[in-house]
Parts: sequence; structure tokens; C-alpha cells
Amino acid sequence: MVYLVGAGPGDIGLLTVKGLKCIQKAEAVIYDFHLNAQILNYISADAELIYAGKRGGHHTMTQDEINSAIVEKAGEGKIVCRLKGGDPFVFGRGGEEAQVLAKAGIPFEIVPGVSSSVAAPAYAGIPLTHRLYSSSFAVIPGYEDTTKDESAIDWARLATGVGTLVFLMAVKNIDLLTGKLIENGRSPDTPVAVVRWGTRPDQKTIVGTLKDIADIVKEKDIRPPAVMVVGEVVRLRDELKWYEEKPMFGHRILVTREHSGGFEELEDLGAEVIQFPTVEIVPPETWAELDRAIDKIEGYDWLIFTSANGVKYFFKRLFERGRDIRELGRIRVCAIGSKTEAEVNKFGIRVDLVPEEFRAEGLIKAFIKEAGKGATEADSLKGMKFLLPRAEVAREVFPDEVRRMGGEIDVPVAYRAVKPEVHGKRLRRFLKEGRVTVATFTSAATFHNFKEIMGEDADALLNDVAIAVIGPVTAKAIEKAGLRVAIMPETATVEAMVEEIKKWAMNK
Repeated sequence: MVYLVGAGPGDIGLLTVKGLKCIQKAEAVIYDFHLNAQILNYISADAELIYAGKRGGHHTMTQDEINSAIVEKAGEGKIVCRLKGGDPFVFGRGGEEAQVLAKAGIPFEIVPGVSSSVAAPAYAGIPLTHRLYSSSFAVIPGYEDTTKDESAIDWARLATGVGTLVFLMAVKNIDLLTGKLIENGRSPDTPVAVVRWGTRPDQKTIVGTLKDIADIVKEKDIRPPAVMVVGEVVRLRDELKWYEEKPMFGHRILVTREHSGGFEELEDLGAEVIQFPTVEIVPPETWAELDRAIDKIEGYDWLIFTSANGVKYFFKRLFERGRDIRELGRIRVCAIGSKTEAEVNKFGIRVDLVPEEFRAEGLIKAFIKEAGKGATEADSLKGMKFLLPRAEVAREVFPDEVRRMGGEIDVPVAYRAVKPEVHGKRLRRFLKEGRVTVATFTSAATFHNFKEIMGEDADALLNDVAIAVIGPVTAKAIEKAGLRVAIMPETATVEAMVEEIKKWAMNK
């Protein structure tokens, strides 16, 4: 099966639900340049990715090569997704690709996408139709050579016969296009808008008239990709523009952890969240340490979780060993942070202790307080046994303090944070072009892996970016590299960091 999927114009929220489902089940994905790269994060890690290029006239693959690749992968028995920016059938080659599949007897489906022809004007506050201004619209390719003897466009009828005209890929030919419209009877004073990078944080909209828009485009250095809208509906922009009015419009937030949950509020405020995980959570190389702890689980007084990942991997292994939560009967549970507590609650277990401070030092204070006034600090945990399933690489502050205070503690590895096999070519370009405003790091590992992926000039790429961290340990790792941390919350949670990012952006 082949799915010809329209990925929409840029805002990842405009990807359709059906398009997302096709992407997720695809075993081979052939994709173009002009789509939001974040969509690729939804593709299965086992799927084959084939980059078809097509950027500014430079094609990585010819159309014939793309057609052959689609047929070849389908011939291998794979579910294939041909992923295209915008809509497959609106000035794309989707129709030709579907014809090739039909001739080859390969079953296919078309999944329409939101076209930039309607999305870019909408995000600029320009309705293509409005009962007081226009009752019709036409979408025209702006790249056709208007000087050729026989044009596919009936300029005489188009210029005055349609209320709103939308030209795609029009910037290079804008002088000729506007000239043709005026020459064929459209008023030189007709309002015109040009929208560059519509639906994206760097969307830019300029407004003029048919007689002067070409000069304004040159003056403002507007380059492709851009959509041109011609018609009286452009007058509504001042009243209806909404996207560019959002408080965080223009901001791109880089998220370097594996999942971006917690950052949705920034998207609601107009920012774009770029997911570029620099850590991948995987099981330990051996379960031996954790298995030994699980086999004597009844002997512990406290079970401590410092992350949601620790919770997930501990219980996963507990159940794989044929045990269940009833065997935790007398054990008290401590969780660092509300997210970790919520993860424990999913298993029907109530958390007995949540430290006020979300790091090792806060955990120590909490247990000293829990021990009561009857003992000195040196022996306040004497006789107590702790189990702390944790990451392979972790600070030893808490285990060392437990032992110093007379307690016993086992710290088996429950999971590892490893560097994923990714390349940062597109992110590097965004950073170099100043298109990322905030980079977030939720651990020292996310920062160190980012540096390794980006290469020797990683620090330079962050020079003009506001760095946000989740807490002082991460901040210390970044400052050690000679970079400045601009945003750090008092409480070490993603939610608190998001609040600080909002405050920073509002004051810019």
C-alpha cells in the first residue's frame, strides 16, 4: 500500500489525523524538503527514510527517480508513505505519482493536506472569500513564464473574472505577474499581500497594491517561499491578523529531551517547539543488579524514585520477574517531583514522601526530617534500608549521605540515557540563521550529547540563543563550557522552566 500524504504548509498542528496515522504505520517514507521536520519524529524508528529533496529548484532526486523509489519500496511489500509539503494535488506531482502507481497495479490512497494557498492567507488574517468583498478565488502557479507565446493561464478572464487571486511561488516573477494583471484590466490600486513562510514562526507579511508590491518585495528582501494574495479581502488583514499577534510569535524553542510534554503551552502562545532529542532512554545492558534487588524487595524500608523513567523501568522489570505490587506491602515510597509522583500513582500506589527540593540535597533534608528529633544526623538513618533504581550515570551525593548517616542503600541501574543516532544538519542551519531563540536542557547529558552531535562549533551555535535549564546541576555543566544560562526556574520542573521562558519572552 502507498499513501500519498500532504503534510501541510509548516505548522505541525495542521497535519491531519489521517496523515499522522499513515506516517506512523509506514515502513518506508519518501519525503520532500518543504515540510516541518518535526513530522519526521512520528515515523517509526524501524522505517526506511528516503530524502527526495526539491528545494529552490535543486532536486536531490528527479521525479522519475522518486516514482521508481515509490514503486520499488511498494514492490518489496512495504507500507509506503510519500510525504509531501502542503497538499499532494495542489501544484504538486501527486497526480503523476498516483498515475504511476495505478499503471503498476499498486494500491494507493490520497490523504489531502492543508495547502499553503489557503493556510498562508488565513495565518496572515486574510479570508479568501467574504460576502462583502469576494465570492470566488483562484489558485495560480506563479512560476510560469508569462512571456512565452502560449500561456496556460487565461489572463484576460482571470484578471477581472475572479474576486481573489492566490499565486504560489510568485516572488521571482512578481513584476511580470502584477504587470499582466494590470495589463488585462485589474486596477493598479488593488490591494496585494505577500506572505513568506506562512504558518511558521518566521512568517512575514507585507502589503501593497498591484502597482507597487514588486518594489516593496525588493525593498524588504522577500524571498521564496511566499504566497501572493490579490484582491479586496487583503483590506481585512489589519482587522483580522491573529497569528502574528500571539505573545510568543516568532520564537522557536529547542527541546533536547526525548519527549516534549509540558511545552504545549508555548505552542498555544505562538511559539514553535523543535524536538531534537539528544538522549534516548533504553534498558540497562544487564538487569542483574535490579533483579537482585527485586528478589529481596521485602527487605527494604524505602523505595525511592528520582524520575518517571526510574518508575517505568522498575515496574516493567518487576512484572517481567513475575512479581506484583502486593509485594511492596510494607515499603514506603518516596518520589522526587510531581511528575515522578504522578507516574507512581498510575500503578495504584500512594507516595509517602515528596521532598520540597527536587534534587539530591533536598532528598537528604527530607529524610533527616523524616527520621525525627530523636537521633543525631550522623546516625539518623541507622538500620534503614533504601532501594533507589536509577540511571546508569547519576550523582552519588544521596547514596553517600545515606551511608554516612548509617543507612544501607542499593542503587541498581534501571535504565540508561544514551546518545541517539541522529544528524543535526537542519538544526545546525536553523541555529546559524538565528531561527532558534531558546534552547532548553533538562540534564547535563542533554547538553553534552548536543555538543557531540553538533560538533566542534556547538558552543558558537548557542552564542546568540537564550539557554534555559531545569536546575543548577545542568546550569553548572553549561557554564563550565563557557556559556551563559539565561533562564532557570527556582523549582526543577519542566512546568516551572516553561513559566520562566514565558516571562523571558514577554520581556523581550
